[in-house]
Amino acid sequence: MSKRDYYEVLGVAKTASDDEIKKAYRKLAMKYHPDRNQGDKAKQAEEQFKEVKEAYEMLSDSQKRAAYDQYGHAGVDPNRGMGGGEGFGGGGFAEAFGDIFGDMFSGGRAGGPRGGRQVYRGNDLSYSLEISLEEAAKGKDAQIRIPSWDNCDTCHGSGAKPGTSPKTCTTCGGNGSVQMRQGFFSVQQTCPHCRGTGKIIPEPCTTCSGQGKIKRQKTLEVKIPAGIDDGMRIRSTGNGEPGMNGGPPGDLYIEIRIREHDIFERDGDDLHCQVPVSFITAALGGEIEVPTLQGKAAIDIPEGTQAGKQFRLRGKGIKGVRSSYPGDLYCHIVVETPVKLTEYQRKLLRELEESLKKGGAKHSPSGEGWTDKLKRFFS
Repeated sequence: MSKRDYYEVLGVAKTASDDEIKKAYRKLAMKYHPDRNQGDKAKQAEEQFKEVKEAYEMLSDSQKRAAYDQYGHAGVDPNRGMGGGEGFGGGGFAEAFGDIFGDMFSGGRAGGPRGGRQVYRGNDLSYSLEISLEEAAKGKDAQIRIPSWDNCDTCHGSGAKPGTSPKTCTTCGGNGSVQMRQGFFSVQQTCPHCRGTGKIIPEPCTTCSGQGKIKRQKTLEVKIPAGIDDGMRIRSTGNGEPGMNGGPPGDLYIEIRIREHDIFERDGDDLHCQVPVSFITAALGGEIEVPTLQGKAAIDIPEGTQAGKQFRLRGKGIKGVRSSYPGDLYCHIVVETPVKLTEYQRKLLRELEESLKKGGAKHSPSGEGWTDKLKRFFS
């Protein structure tokens, strides 16, 4: 009997991509699975699967596919074991599915040959470091103490009681993983007895309880870059938890928290502060000193300055870690009302008030507008 066209067998076009060919093969292989074709259908399903497998092996190989596209069945050697006689045994059905689905059951290993001990990267750790606003602006070198794992001095890292040694796990044969078969699927899992180490410790070390490591504190030098902001993180590579079975350690993430400042509030690279002035200075004007992170600065208060007036000092903010220029300092004027006045002071203020009233609205820049608003509201 003449062979059917390989593209027709898989139900794909001659221009089909490798992924399309693979998906078509997977679908047909599932269709002709022996669990789905019992009794009288089993023999026919086996023949159809062999036909599908042969077509896939030819078309999934770029060189064979090119020869087939040019010369048809005559362009490929029919005696290479692609078709007849293989059946479901001898690496036929199971091997084909292992090639396609093997990556689905790799068990999350970090590397190594199939069936070897599973290697895991250590977990990342987080550390919260509180610094002042001045330290955030200028940067600093800080020391922190973090938990660290070192080899046990008693068992020298073996986890076994002195005088004894770990034994190869009989469940997984030292591989660290076992295979669970479900039909034609072979699912690889971490060995439940040795937990992926491939070793069993009959007599654990009493110092480390068989872990081979003990927890200690270590001091770590951390460089805080100038301009760092609240909530930013610094990564310290390799200072997280140790890996398993020789896997790499995790990382340590240092999260920066900036303490509340007595004077300044930070907004990105800018700083804000409230500057109280007497109502006399606000009325008559004058020069006042204001603080900055770089030292003192002077501000000229114009005559008649109102509460809430904002003064901007360029470049007196913070230069952020990703900024080319420093931010600005914004000084917000708060006009203070005098308290605990003497009778004489009260008398002077009343006389001043009467004098201001005689001058009309020119002494009250907001008063006239406010009065007009009230009239419109109640009318």
